[in-house]
Amino acid sequence: MRTYTFLFMLFAGVLCAQADDLSLRYSRPAADWTDALPVGNGRMGAMVYGGIRCDELQLNEATFWAGGPHRNDNPAALQSLAEVRRLIFEGRNMEAQNLINRTFLSGRNGMPYETLGSLLIERPDAHPDAVTDYTRRLDLQQAVATTEWTEGGVRYRTEVIASLPTGVIVVHLTASRPRSLTFRLRFRSPMPAFTTHTDGRRLTARASGKEHEGVPAALHMETQLEARLRDGAQTLTDSTVTVTAATEATLYIAAATNFVNYHDTSASEHERATSLLDSARRQSWNRLQQAHTRAHRRYFDRVSLKLNDNDNENEDMDTDERVRRFAAQADSLTCPDPALLTLLFQYGRYLIIASSQPGGQAATLQGLWNRDVVPVWDSKYTININTQMNYWPAEVTNLSELAEPLFHLVDDLSHTGRETARTMYGASGWCAHHNTDIWRTTGMVDGAFWGAWPNGGAWLTTHLWEHYLYTGDRDFLARAYPALRGAADFYRTFLVPHPRYGWMVTCPTVSPEHGPGGETSGSASVVAGPTMDNEIVRDVLTQTLLAARTLGVDTLYRDSLRQLLGQLPPLQIGRHGQLQEWLEDLDRPEDHHRHVSHLYGLYPSGQISARLTPREWNACRVTLNQRGDEATGWSIGWKLNLWARLHDGNHAYTLVRSLLHLLPSDRVRKEYPAGRLYPNLFDAHPPFQIDGNFGFTAGVAEMLLQSHEGALRLLPALTAAWAEGRVQGLRARGGFEVGIEWREGRLVQAAIKSLQGRDCRLIIPVGESMHVSDAKGRPVPADTTSGILRFSTRKGSTYYINRGF
Repeated sequence: MRTYTFLFMLFAGVLCAQADDLSLRYSRPAADWTDALPVGNGRMGAMVYGGIRCDELQLNEATFWAGGPHRNDNPAALQSLAEVRRLIFEGRNMEAQNLINRTFLSGRNGMPYETLGSLLIERPDAHPDAVTDYTRRLDLQQAVATTEWTEGGVRYRTEVIASLPTGVIVVHLTASRPRSLTFRLRFRSPMPAFTTHTDGRRLTARASGKEHEGVPAALHMETQLEARLRDGAQTLTDSTVTVTAATEATLYIAAATNFVNYHDTSASEHERATSLLDSARRQSWNRLQQAHTRAHRRYFDRVSLKLNDNDNENEDMDTDERVRRFAAQADSLTCPDPALLTLLFQYGRYLIIASSQPGGQAATLQGLWNRDVVPVWDSKYTININTQMNYWPAEVTNLSELAEPLFHLVDDLSHTGRETARTMYGASGWCAHHNTDIWRTTGMVDGAFWGAWPNGGAWLTTHLWEHYLYTGDRDFLARAYPALRGAADFYRTFLVPHPRYGWMVTCPTVSPEHGPGGETSGSASVVAGPTMDNEIVRDVLTQTLLAARTLGVDTLYRDSLRQLLGQLPPLQIGRHGQLQEWLEDLDRPEDHHRHVSHLYGLYPSGQISARLTPREWNACRVTLNQRGDEATGWSIGWKLNLWARLHDGNHAYTLVRSLLHLLPSDRVRKEYPAGRLYPNLFDAHPPFQIDGNFGFTAGVAEMLLQSHEGALRLLPALTAAWAEGRVQGLRARGGFEVGIEWREGRLVQAAIKSLQGRDCRLIIPVGESMHVSDAKGRPVPADTTSGILRFSTRKGSTYYINRGF
């Protein structure tokens, strides 16, 4: 009987959760870019300000970057490599670092992601002081940004979508009184060679990318705008479109560049933009919006979350005010606005859908959105954690297909990185350092302290193996295997024996952006064999070995990987009880650096766990306590996941509360050191970095479900602040889709759907028992060994887990 009751409650709960108002809401126009609301379709993005006299849509196109095809290797690196290694092994690290700065850098640090500019919707006759009932909102479930207000007895409404099916931006303007829409449209852009013109039907903007660091601009963009009206008239000049006395207006905005791939810029931006707009303009607003929302909800509706069962009494409040109130009212065991946390969790999923679509580019440091010609850190791909963090929620929150642009990025790097491995290190395979861009550069950037780290590509390959673990897609694994093997080949030929310890280690390298003396001490960061490197090498070699075995290839090669795995440094626990960051015991308890790179083995990797490595698992707790909770926004997101892996839900919730502090503007930094969210819920480093949003979403999922130990853990890090709730649609490794309901902090029932027909293994909490039934309530045979419940499944069948009484 419990099964049928839960079935009703679970799926009724999904409907209830999805019926909640998952909207960001504001009672005033955006004053700054980090107040504006993002829409995107993986190709084009827009930040919607919702202005009255002047509305702005700041526009991006995912392939509009500075520079052009180029490389940033320095062949002089290979000539000095032996000397660099000798200096490091002799303890002369600063001399080695200085030599790297002279011989490894190319002077090219990567190309910036650029803005197209903005579309302005100007209403010179509007009177903001006379406006009432203003509202601006972003509906995450519908993927529509809407602005409404009343003036002079007329209700004005503007809706904006980034159409997933068509790849264009569409704006729909209406007024409650016929023929009340009068406005002017124009483009504005800071880009070089920006011009506009009209053919009498469309307004077209053109611009070039920017030369950067001596790399000539190879990209050109074209943005086309066409307006379709009901009633009224429009007049076009070479710089404006003026609409007069319309009842309804639909604006179609298409943008394109001449980018083909990292070595080809031969496409026609004009033909592409024209084709996109020709296709979209044939469809009405209603048809476009409905098709777009269907396409969006195909992803979005897969997962629902309800934390505590109180109604969302704050849903009509401005979202930034909700954040302020949460920060003021929450303590370690209370959750004053659980619906806000659900909103932020689903916002991360919304942003993945909007910024990373199959066939497109991977999400950058700012996702799809950037207003600057040269943004902070170039808004490129920082691959010593930030790009990886962008995709942490993809598999577990049921958006697996949306990691495809990341896999495409890895495939590109596996080709461009071969030249880097060969010319800089004399190594086989491929490598990439800690940054790349649309041109797939793989050399060292930014200086040795931060950039002497050739492991970014290798880390990225672990996402390929994770995708296989979640999906069981052997065809995908076969396609991914060359990149996996290439990363392993690099380590087989790059690792060298440490003269003191005898282990095979990376050298030269760093523990990302950190050194034993700290980042600002003036000391060296360049070392041999830091813990994170050893963990990444172990993952890459192990995963390549398992992939080869799964595919039935490279038998002798697998033996060489096993042999090298046996020569890697072990994880070490230092004098303070901490997990050591370096081979030597150099950690300082007062060190509060934002990177906790040596805890990679705890998360996102699964090398460290309570069941398999309890000593190292406890040492990670010591490290996290020493580092503290205060950090940049993305670092808080990482620590949230780490505390979840330590099964400490209440401490994980401390990180949730740390993130829920408002930073009023992305132009403000030092004055608001505790602020970690902007008014539009973008994460603040500060400034804006989207990885913190994705880290939060992944962290909440990790508190509710884990599957990295070869078995599932249900509610492994549930906080007392979430006494009851339910989640549906999370994914687990091994091919399972999971729904969970809990009450009074304990499991009520879980529903596990088998997607691959593999055996399911569940870790049973100490002192508890569980039993399994099928959809008809019949017991399913299961055995329990060493605290793990195991039962066979059939592909497509759902199984129900009840706590024993």
